[in-house]
Amino acid sequence: MTEPVLELREATIQQEGQPVLADVSFALQKSEFSYLVGRTGSGKSSLLKTLYADLPLLSGSGTVAGFALPKLPASKIPYLRRKLGIVFQDFQLLSDRTVAENLLFVLNATGWKTKTSKQQRIIDVLGRVGLTGATNRLPHRLSGGEQQRVVIARAMLNEPVLLLADEPTGNLDPEVSDDIMRLFAEINNSGTAILMATHNFQLIDKYPHRVLTCKDGQLLDSARSLN
Repeated sequence: MTEPVLELREATIQQEGQPVLADVSFALQKSEFSYLVGRTGSGKSSLLKTLYADLPLLSGSGTVAGFALPKLPASKIPYLRRKLGIVFQDFQLLSDRTVAENLLFVLNATGWKTKTSKQQRIIDVLGRVGLTGATNRLPHRLSGGEQQRVVIARAMLNEPVLLLADEPTGNLDPEVSDDIMRLFAEINNSGTAILMATHNFQLIDKYPHRVLTCKDGQLLDSARSLN
């Protein structure tokens, strides 16, 4: 078996200096899809933030996309994040820039050089999420579902090995949520691993995958309970 795209061993996940999850051990393989569930405050977002190095891993071991998380130098964090796609519930799009300009901002920040390659990549990812005609529109001119598609396109710019999604359907109605899940399935089937935090158990029932549950300071793994 190839090296996992994500692996934690006996990790303690902390928020504001306080442990919220202890003895966390799990791995995610290439092309695997897993949900992350749990009540508000149970540690889901803190776990995701640890994985993209917004919070330090102070205890235990962990690797993400080939980067060791403990003592990861600040200078290496941008290189880790180039291997990841991150999808937020609240979109975090630049409101004064068009869709294309939002994507161009990321490409410029992550080292893309030629104008032609950047333009082509923007066309490619917008085509992939079904928004080819939206390049010159401002975010506020888009529906919530369209804005989330732009966020997913932004997350896919650097062909990530792992997509981390924090409540990506939390602000969307059921029909649009289904569209986003189908898009995630396409991305996952093309080889990108996905870890998706959600409260939406209807989606989990409709699109079943492995479930990681944050509960009482522990991370419970449905894959482990089946073995």
